[in-house]
Amino acid sequence: MRNEQEIFDELARLCTSPGCVHAVAYLCFRDNVVRYQGEMTSDDMRHLFSKERLVRTEISTLIGLLVKEDVDFALPTPEVTQKYITRSEELLEEMHHSMMQGMFGGLTLKEVLEKHIDPFDRGAALREPIFYGGESAYSFQYRDLSPRKYAADDEWLESHKGFSIQAARDVIEALGRLHTEKLIAVMDAFRNTHPDQWTLLPGFSFTLEELSQFAGIDASVVEKVLTAFILPEGEKNQEFRSLHDFNAANATPVLRANDQSLILFQQYSIAEALYDSPFYWMRGDPAYRSRAMLNRGRFTEGLAKERLALVFGKDNVYSNVDVYESKGKRVGEIDVLVIFGNRAFILQAKSKRLTLEARRGNDNQIKDDFGKSVQDSYDQGYECAQLLGNSKLRFVAGNGKVVNVPEKFKTIEILCVVSDNYPALSFQARQFLKFQTTEVIQPPFVMDIFTLDVMTEMLDSPLYFLSYVDRRAGYYDKLLASHELVILSYHLKRNLWLKKEYNFILLEDDFLVDLDVAMSVRRDNIPGERTPDGILTRLAKSVLGRILKEIEARPDPGTLDFGFMLLTLSEDGVVEISKAIEKIARKARGDGQNHDLTVPMGKATAGLTVHCNDEPISTAGPRLEGHCRLRKYAQKANDWYGICVKPSDMSLRFGLSLNYKWHPDVEMDAAASHHLRKFGRLGKKVGRNDPCPCGSGLKFKKCCLE
Repeated sequence: MRNEQEIFDELARLCTSPGCVHAVAYLCFRDNVVRYQGEMTSDDMRHLFSKERLVRTEISTLIGLLVKEDVDFALPTPEVTQKYITRSEELLEEMHHSMMQGMFGGLTLKEVLEKHIDPFDRGAALREPIFYGGESAYSFQYRDLSPRKYAADDEWLESHKGFSIQAARDVIEALGRLHTEKLIAVMDAFRNTHPDQWTLLPGFSFTLEELSQFAGIDASVVEKVLTAFILPEGEKNQEFRSLHDFNAANATPVLRANDQSLILFQQYSIAEALYDSPFYWMRGDPAYRSRAMLNRGRFTEGLAKERLALVFGKDNVYSNVDVYESKGKRVGEIDVLVIFGNRAFILQAKSKRLTLEARRGNDNQIKDDFGKSVQDSYDQGYECAQLLGNSKLRFVAGNGKVVNVPEKFKTIEILCVVSDNYPALSFQARQFLKFQTTEVIQPPFVMDIFTLDVMTEMLDSPLYFLSYVDRRAGYYDKLLASHELVILSYHLKRNLWLKKEYNFILLEDDFLVDLDVAMSVRRDNIPGERTPDGILTRLAKSVLGRILKEIEARPDPGTLDFGFMLLTLSEDGVVEISKAIEKIARKARGDGQNHDLTVPMGKATAGLTVHCNDEPISTAGPRLEGHCRLRKYAQKANDWYGICVKPSDMSLRFGLSLNYKWHPDVEMDAAASHHLRKFGRLGKKVGRNDPCPCGSGLKFKKCCLE
């Protein structure tokens, strides 16, 4: 097998061949464009997850090599164009295989297994997921978050570049719409054009005047914005000598054509450049560098607070929280703190990127970058998590407000958030992050700001968000995907709940397709379904779904625990329990008496008791608690939940949770035995081969009967 450099050099010669630009245009259309009629569906987008598709970094490599010589725009024959396409794909596939071969450092798989070597502890093994890993940010996130990221730097941009960040965003958004119209027009024109003259290059080409008129933006503003992203005249991308070198076509993705028109092959590239490049422009100004760094950090913290407040409410989210001892000594600092009932989030944000040297596979640089961007963030978060609940400490938010911190928490989650795209972040976190846990402090959840943005968009209720974070962090060593959005999309469709016998699961990128459609609908005004069919659509229609909403409106610790338990149930379990509640409510409305039901769950390690009555809480409360204690003991369960609902509309009156380890007790033996003899079993006896009433989907004999 040839080495990477030999393959790269041949690919460079191919890309500078006469007319190869037309082959690149075709590949950009085939592998980046989604065609649909009416509303976009997941089937319309599914081809983007084909194994034959070139990923964006591969196409960017072709574009970067294309400009290493003066581009020859002559249109080749269809046969030559096809030859360019086929050979490009062959070389890129060979490049991938060559990189994969180098992952094991010359060792065979047998040697790796026999010697118990961890190949991923080497930087060379990370080059592949860094280069080929999926995109963790959507292009519209780059585009629309840029004004927020650089709002505080507008004065510098106006004086040094001649445009505001909002103007730049508007120009780039309009360019995306113009490209869509031009590609449609080019495809229509093929009907009246001989196939020998077919080329998709005009669909990616435009002029300043054309864009100005289309966008309704002054031509001088359009020119200043695009000038910042046009590959400079005479620039031959000389630094791009190997796959992981700096590629000028990423920072300046707009190319000049020989007829004075401009070319943009990938809309994603200019959106990403808008998000990244201004920081490097400002960092090049010694007088402004420190201010730019300060604004960058504030952006991440501010956006994180804003997004979390949409889920938990402004009154439950605090930023820049300083922790003081009684004498006023500061002992900790939390970037963003969320307190919801007896649960808390500590979010620590960092603005460190993965360097070029790390992308090349330098072991020390990879670990140094990770340490500064994630490990430091986690260490600070863990120190602060240990301080929560200490009544001797005072927590003061950045606005001067003293935060009322409960003395006891059920769980504390630590979110480590980076402000930029960090390739193979979840892979590196799984490999390198050193962390500790306690009964309260959970494993950390490492993500970028784009993942947090999507999570708060889709999981916009406290219980859904809390439940997902708790589960995702708990499965930190069992799940692997190219990036976090794949796992989130899987959860939205299928509910992230792994059986204990599974010790490792790899999720393919195509699980992402439904989330991609939903986010495009929500953020890019594409017609289609705003919410993937799954946990967000099915539970909401049931009695338990309505009860869940009520729990979120009043986050009492007892009912919060019940809410978390609800989100672990299968769809069938939710439906069956909801029907049972409807049944006892009808009985209670009919005779005015209390009616109840009890359901064991999770192989009988937990259970639920529901009472339905209008009795005074002074009577109904003790009755429910006593019933739950007896059923918990009889079932030998560690956790038991109880709720009381109104007969009229099955709305939640109150709830409780009993969470303590089961142990034998003589008095409870007698009480539980008497209770079961008096009331017997509720409803029809469940047969050994019947579906388990806990909703697991297993037969009763394989689940709670055990």
